[in-house]
Amino acid sequence: MKRALIATTLVLTALAAQAGPKCDVPKDRWMSEADFKAKMAADGYQVKTFKVSKGQCYEIYGFDKAGKKVEIYFDPATAAILESK
Repeated sequence: MKRALIATTLVLTALAAQAGPKCDVPKDRWMSEADFKAKMAADGYQVKTFKVSKGQCYEIYGFDKAGKKVEIYFDPATAAILESK
C-alpha cells in the first residue's frame, strides 16, 4: 500500500512538472504570431517550433543567441518569459 502511494505521488509530480505554466490572458489581447516571431528574431532566438501550449501560453523550441537549445514558455500578450527548460 505504501509503495503504491509513493509510486502514484511520483507519477503525479512528474506529470505536473511537464505541464508548463498556465496563461489566463484573453485571446483578444494576445500578440499576433507574426509579431511574436519577429520579436523572438530581434531578441536573437532562432525558432524551430512555435505552438500554443496546453496552458494557453506561447511555447517555442529552438536556439538562443548563443546557439544553446531552448524550450521556453511566454506570456502571449507581453512575450515575457514564464518558464524555460
